Amino acid sequence: MPPKKKGEPENKPPALIGRVGTSLKIGIVGLPNVGKSTFFNVLTKQQAEASNFPFCTIDPNESRVPVPDSRLDFLNDFHKPPSKIPAYLNVVDIAGLVRGASEGQGLGNAFLSHIRECDAVFHLIRVFDDEEITHVDGDVNPTRDITTINEELRLKDLQYVEARIESTGKLATRGQGGKELKAEYEVLKKVKAVLDEGKLVRQLEWTDLEIEELNKHLFITAKPMIYLLNMKEKDFIRKKNKHLAPIKQHLDQCDPHAKVILFSAEFEQHLAELENPDDKKRFCHENKVDSALEKIIVTGYKALNLIYYFTASEKEVRAWPIQIGTKAPQAAGRIHSDFEAGFIMAEVMKFDDFKEAGSEAACKAAGKYRQQGKNYIVEDGDIILWKFNAGAGLSGAKKK
Repeated sequence: MPPKKKGEPENKPPALIGRVGTSLKIGIVGLPNVGKSTFFNVLTKQQAEASNFPFCTIDPNESRVPVPDSRLDFLNDFHKPPSKIPAYLNVVDIAGLVRGASEGQGLGNAFLSHIRECDAVFHLIRVFDDEEITHVDGDVNPTRDITTINEELRLKDLQYVEARIESTGKLATRGQGGKELKAEYEVLKKVKAVLDEGKLVRQLEWTDLEIEELNKHLFITAKPMIYLLNMKEKDFIRKKNKHLAPIKQHLDQCDPHAKVILFSAEFEQHLAELENPDDKKRFCHENKVDSALEKIIVTGYKALNLIYYFTASEKEVRAWPIQIGTKAPQAAGRIHSDFEAGFIMAEVMKFDDFKEAGSEAACKAAGKYRQQGKNYIVEDGDIILWKFNAGAGLSGAKKK
């Protein structure tokens, strides 16, 4: 790799709202009896209690699901190793919220604290009518339900920011606490203004410096949210439902950049009960519809600002999770701290180049096998071989 020119700016990773790390979680949130636990069960192949009464889930259920990726499957078929390890999405089933949760209604304070501990949200919305499944507000009205949940999350953030402004305001206005406290105070005031307008923290553009302050507090309405519309099986198959148009109109106004996915917990449960893979394919083919779970998992994983690179050989094919913007030494450190401490270079192939060329040797011959240094920002799907000084991180180890 050519040496870095003097004065050339370094690659700067983007500032991301949220926790730093790869052990991030996405929570399933919604009103009671909208299908959260049923969805959790078909998604994770667990057996969390799913009953027709509010708050049948109190303590959150947590599991992880493999992230499907055809690239990983291709590498596995190519190398045929004894071990294939995908990336995983950590999912938490949180009990239903009700109107007044921010004031403690329906164990709301505990449930909202569970949401705060997550890093993104699957907002599950009931768009099916069923007389046997009660609705906590008496009837099915998805736009009202969306407003109820988002309003409770907004009010909880508002309570928090008001208390924080009160505790820091006097010191900041007197010049005590230094520049850091003043910067925090200014951002908190901006957050309060956004929430007072009825908006959500994630809907505003924030500077890198402001994001640093936001990440000290992890506001609930700053978390990415994916709306999952839970339909009856027959409506999901025909992709029609009387509530879809009003929901779109409502979200275009209140959360215009939100991601929305149609699915049916009833359909997914039906599909899961078919044990034979051929029966599953036949069922989907006959109904001209596919499971939405793969799309939901991949979208949830991306919402956490996570990507992964691959290591691939005859011994193991593996996806290594990293956050967007991770540089090569830190990405290598996901395997072992010695890889980061003794980092020399990354030998990188793009997956598409490898697939097209047909082998590592062909990639090299085509000039598609590149050596990257410490400022290289790893991209999703990179196939990487790490070069490192084994003695840099191991006391008493011999240097290579």
